[in-house]
Amino acid sequence: MATVETTSAAQLRGRLRGSYIDQGAPDYDEARTLYNAMIDKRPAAIVRCADAADVIAALSHAREHELRVAVRGGGHNGAGLGSVDDGLVIDLSPMHGVSVDPREKIARVDGGATLAAVDHATHVFGLAVPGGIISTTGIGGLALGGGLGHITRRCGLTVDNLLSADVVLADGSLVTASAQQNEDLFWALRGGGGNFGIVTSFTFRCHEVANVIAGPVLYDLDDAAHLLSWWREFGPAQPDELSGFFAFLSVPPGPPFPEELHLRKVCAILWCYCGSEDDPVCLREARGFGRPLLDGVAPMPLPALQSAFDGVYPPGDQWYWRGDFVSELPDAAIERHLEHGTALPTWKSTMHMYAIDGAASRVAADATPWAYRDAKWAQVIVGVDSDRANAATIRQWCVDYWEATHPYSLGGGYVNFMMDEGQERVEATYRGNYNRLTQIKAKYDPDNVFAVNQNIRPA
Repeated sequence: MATVETTSAAQLRGRLRGSYIDQGAPDYDEARTLYNAMIDKRPAAIVRCADAADVIAALSHAREHELRVAVRGGGHNGAGLGSVDDGLVIDLSPMHGVSVDPREKIARVDGGATLAAVDHATHVFGLAVPGGIISTTGIGGLALGGGLGHITRRCGLTVDNLLSADVVLADGSLVTASAQQNEDLFWALRGGGGNFGIVTSFTFRCHEVANVIAGPVLYDLDDAAHLLSWWREFGPAQPDELSGFFAFLSVPPGPPFPEELHLRKVCAILWCYCGSEDDPVCLREARGFGRPLLDGVAPMPLPALQSAFDGVYPPGDQWYWRGDFVSELPDAAIERHLEHGTALPTWKSTMHMYAIDGAASRVAADATPWAYRDAKWAQVIVGVDSDRANAATIRQWCVDYWEATHPYSLGGGYVNFMMDEGQERVEATYRGNYNRLTQIKAKYDPDNVFAVNQNIRPA
């Protein structure tokens, strides 16, 4: 096992405003724990950074001692890429400040902030930065991978709203990337993941979205084929203000769901309307389809919607997931979904198919690394359970489901929905943008210092 020499560790501690946690520290096990309990890594040390200077000091220390580097924000990465065995974790979570300029409608967000922190700071001004489904997600990983969520159809991806980023490069320098400075780096950051540097601060464009009309409409599993067949045509035809994602799920065993539905396997669409009308025709039509078991649509603040899953999915569960981009949903694909989606192995396991057309589809495929602007949906299959004994079961269900439906996909998937699936899968995620990414990687990180990620290798 790699060790950090005592004298140099003491020197690093002296340079930090944040904290240095090695394997002998009493809070080491707590500090190394990841959101996904299926991943158990033992880094040589963890630096909890208070500012960009701490990030630079930690990175310099890692390079001097030839330690592999992992960067952690919210720690939600499914594959556990916010940590590394025997290396150095640069933990940005103490850097969680958010400042908002309501006149200019921009938000400056520290690299370790969560979606909840962003929502808290922007909502008071009637604004929102688009992206995310669970509010404990770190904004860094979310944004660098693309960023999709409830208001993507109206406002675009999170990266479509990135104006600039302050980045610590592999050589320890701090630069700003924007449309006017380091333009190639700015392009790569908007979907290329953590391959190009450590982002210590983001500046985002905000949108005037404060309250939404949203919630789930639940149906019996016997209605799943009919619901999917209707939704595949209805959803993409609606105005950008209406978004609805399809799901197979088990009803959570608690409020606000009625007791008679608790743990019942159902299919559902979670609708979100973020327009100006109080009773939009499109949402009335959506809610009027079929014979729902429950209609939970209601007015609410956007942060309430974006945190609705937090209680169901706290840190510490076993997770395994796979994803794909999808543009068509033929009857044969629906049959595969019925076969696997109705056989959820645990009550927290699910399949979601998020709408990513609308505004996100009107960006050129080469304008950012996110190459699948022709996709209508981002599908994610998620096996989740709190019991470690079920880890193999949820993994196998997820893989089987993905293999059955992958032939009906566009070939690549959302980088934030990937496990360790191999280099070909990474390349497929970026389509024709991959070669340009490798060239930018060679310019900014020729030694592949930032390799603990869905790695883009230097050209």
